Amino acid sequence: MNTNPEKSGRENNQMIFGIRAVIEAVKSGKDIESVYVQRGLTGELFMELRTLLKEHELSYQLVPVEKLNRITRKNHQGVIGVVSPLTYQNIESIIPDIYEKGGTPLILLLDGITDVRNLGAIARTAECAGVHAIVVPAKGSAQINSDAIKTSAGALFKIPVCRHESLLKVTRYLRESGLQIVACTEKTNDYLYKVDYTAPTAIVLGSEESGISSEIIRSADHLAKIPMNGEIASLNVSVSAGIILYEAVRQRL
Repeated sequence: MNTNPEKSGRENNQMIFGIRAVIEAVKSGKDIESVYVQRGLTGELFMELRTLLKEHELSYQLVPVEKLNRITRKNHQGVIGVVSPLTYQNIESIIPDIYEKGGTPLILLLDGITDVRNLGAIARTAECAGVHAIVVPAKGSAQINSDAIKTSAGALFKIPVCRHESLLKVTRYLRESGLQIVACTEKTNDYLYKVDYTAPTAIVLGSEESGISSEIIRSADHLAKIPMNGEIASLNVSVSAGIILYEAVRQRL
């Protein structure tokens, strides 16, 4: 029995060990989910890796060597890369394609969703609702690993997933492309039913802990909340996703 949940979550992801191996993986165009670097690592080869990661807008985590040793017993040389099981796509390519096919874009942005099972459940609902793409931040998002894919019932292989360094920049691009930005938040008096989802729409959902970032809330075209009549003040974010997405589906039928 595997008692290491962190390792178990990566069991179906390809891991790459060593600085040179990770450098070559990035250069070859592989979608890197995460990079773990031993604290205190130095040298020209590490500097080359750091520069390359910056050029490709990939972040890395500085961790103690004990964490790397928990992940693998192989000779990792202070660096482990995790290759995503998905191929990330570009939202800038998806939106024009939707319009060219005569569609009305429905995009889902996930701001700070860090639980892999919530991510998977949201993706499953999004695919069923006909969402054209999911956008997640490059930093501060759940890993798309075997647990996320299993919870999504395979939906993460069917719906385009885009990763971007700044969701705020994505919202600006989407607005310039004719989409309205709808932030699902409790920081409003307006219920989600007031929004016209038949228009090109991007819906933003935040984590249950910190919600949507203030910058995105300020830039949104609409703030929408879900009616709450019980004593518990919030819903699971995957449930919230289902409620607002299927209001969009209802209006578009």
